[in-house]
Amino acid sequence: MIDFKAKKFGVISLGCDKNRVDAEKLLSIIKANGCELTDDASNAQVLVINTCAFLNEARKEAIETVLEYSVLKNGNLEKLVVTGCLPQKFAKETFPALVEADVFLGTNDYDKFFEALEKSYEGERVNFVGSGTGVFRGSRVVTTPDHYAYLKIADGCNNHCTYCLIPKIRGKYVSYPMEELLKEAEGLGDVSELILVAQDVTRYGIDLYGQKKLVEILKNLTTLVNINSVRLLYCYPDMIDDALIGEIRDNPKIVKYIDIPLQHSEDKILKLMNRPKGRQEYINLIKKLRQNIPEIAIRSTFIAGFPTESEEDFEGLVNFIKEVRLDNCGFFAFSREPDTPAYKLKDQVPYFVRKSRVKKLYEVQESISYEKLHSYVGKTLKVLCDGIDYDKNCFKGRAYFQAPDIDGSVYFNAYSAVQGEYYEVLIEDNDAYDLYGREEDFINE
Repeated sequence: MIDFKAKKFGVISLGCDKNRVDAEKLLSIIKANGCELTDDASNAQVLVINTCAFLNEARKEAIETVLEYSVLKNGNLEKLVVTGCLPQKFAKETFPALVEADVFLGTNDYDKFFEALEKSYEGERVNFVGSGTGVFRGSRVVTTPDHYAYLKIADGCNNHCTYCLIPKIRGKYVSYPMEELLKEAEGLGDVSELILVAQDVTRYGIDLYGQKKLVEILKNLTTLVNINSVRLLYCYPDMIDDALIGEIRDNPKIVKYIDIPLQHSEDKILKLMNRPKGRQEYINLIKKLRQNIPEIAIRSTFIAGFPTESEEDFEGLVNFIKEVRLDNCGFFAFSREPDTPAYKLKDQVPYFVRKSRVKKLYEVQESISYEKLHSYVGKTLKVLCDGIDYDKNCFKGRAYFQAPDIDGSVYFNAYSAVQGEYYEVLIEDNDAYDLYGREEDFINE
């Protein structure tokens, strides 16, 4: 038997915030076994790389990361473990080729972590993908700053968008039990901002309780004394109903912000994507949200260059972006993924056209974002301090319309500021992404 308590473990997590939560739960398993954790990969005897495989670029990054860190085997590193989406979907192709990795585990195999590692120390590479139970685990070692955390309320997806591999990787939509999620949230300690994530948070509860339960879990989460506010990401447009809109509007602990991945605006493309609704329904939803919650910040993501997307279709998307004037947007070039229906579609758009269209969309959104942010100049905003930006020599934080990592920031001067606390910041300047200001009583010298 290997004495794992004598070894140091490191974890590197790639990809989305949902992947991060998975990695945090694996860290908890490691810690619960009495093992030491390190955030310095060069000091680890066992290094875990938790991978993303959503797009070809993500798979490339995962493989390159494994190869990059495999050189540490010339030093302290004894075992390299690859977990997550890449082995879950592509173990057959990658396990024989990626010999630098000693252990492969899928997205539901973390309960087999030490068993697989023990076997690997016996002298053979092991592929344990598909061996685990996938049971829900609420304990975590949080890797975000202390004042905010993600709560993953479900896994998998039932939407079957024609460009997306998630159902093939993560399986069907599975909601986690509400009582377990509430217990997990309580265990996070004092959190200024709890961010709800899933592939589709609005579908929460349908599979488990026979009806949508997002509003109910929001009510319950916001009664917890350790949770100061809750932010919603990844709300599918066809599932946003009056009850949810009313809860966001009326519950003071819910951030007036919503992320709705629309992906396109033109009916023909949306139909080929197998996306719900169409252009006019999206416009109506955005109007409804703004009518009911005038201060609501809306974020979305869009794909450019989907197969058959003509110049007319693209101009329609550009005009849609100009019309709805969302607060924040992410744009991605269509990625032709094997084992998806979109892979087989005719009239694939050339790569250079896809990239140029993404560039154009960002230029359009930059102008909109600049104007929106400029409207705050001369006003005072409530800003959550995220810490210090040493390059800019000032504090860094976020207003309610800015989610961590994906949106901009507020850079501000103050005599002192504490991470996780809120400050009244007078906005003095802006660019297309960020705001700049000072705490009201701060005087530049």
